[in-house]
Amino acid sequence: MTTTTPTARHAAPPATNAPVRGRRSPLASVALHVTLIVASVVAVFPVLWVLLTSLKPAKYATTTDFFKETTFENYTNLLRDTPFLTWFGNSLLVAGLTTLVGVFISATTGYAVSRFRFPGKRGLMWTLLITQMFPVAVLIVPIYNIMASLGLLNQSAGLVITYLTIAVPFCAWMMKGFFDGIPREIDESGYVDGLTPFGTFWRLILPLAKPGIAVTAFYSFITAWGEVAYASAFMVGDENLTLAGGLQKFVNQYGAQWGPMTAASVLIAIPAALVFLFAQRHLVTGMSAGAVKG
Repeated sequence: MTTTTPTARHAAPPATNAPVRGRRSPLASVALHVTLIVASVVAVFPVLWVLLTSLKPAKYATTTDFFKETTFENYTNLLRDTPFLTWFGNSLLVAGLTTLVGVFISATTGYAVSRFRFPGKRGLMWTLLITQMFPVAVLIVPIYNIMASLGLLNQSAGLVITYLTIAVPFCAWMMKGFFDGIPREIDESGYVDGLTPFGTFWRLILPLAKPGIAVTAFYSFITAWGEVAYASAFMVGDENLTLAGGLQKFVNQYGAQWGPMTAASVLIAIPAALVFLFAQRHLVTGMSAGAVKG
């Protein structure tokens, strides 16, 4: 029988000069941090420029004298002397309705395609995909003609329907991928308990789909809140304009009113930021689930 001596048993492993796996070299760490700092500056600089410009008098609007004669006059003039609050209300109405209706249609469509077999299913999915390939410039004329024939020009409902044609196809595909990741046994347990297919969807599946719902709501809201082409083409008159069309009032052939425009830009960004903060904890989970499991 062989015995192991204490010296052999506790012998140290042979030394090696190989780098430890996963450890970043000092040069790579410096390069990474420099890249992140530069990217952060590039991302923040335009926003900071707009914010500081909104706090300057008109005579300094195009200069770099950001902290000279700082004033809130641009904000007070915007709210007092322009229909900005009317435009803001119109945009909030259109974006809110687009978000609510878009979430409902996208979720129900995604669930139906994920769970049921029906004639035309493959064609429906291809249709949803193909509609994303057409640019706005191609679609704006036929959609304008359709809205005109339905009497929906210069109506908030017309804009809502138009924005749904943009948001729903993408969101339905994403929700389908998310529902594919939810076990079908949950649906079967709902059927055993006597729930209808819609009852199963509403009471059991939808609460599990919060990340996907958050992404759908965020995308639908941003689509309606920041869209310019359709809003400018379909809406006329100060009382009907949304923010996208209203901001164009500050630009004419002779120049631009940078003070009111930048002040309006700051106020416009607030609702979008609030929606993002509300949905941010679900965004990564929802987008990765919809992309990977689809």
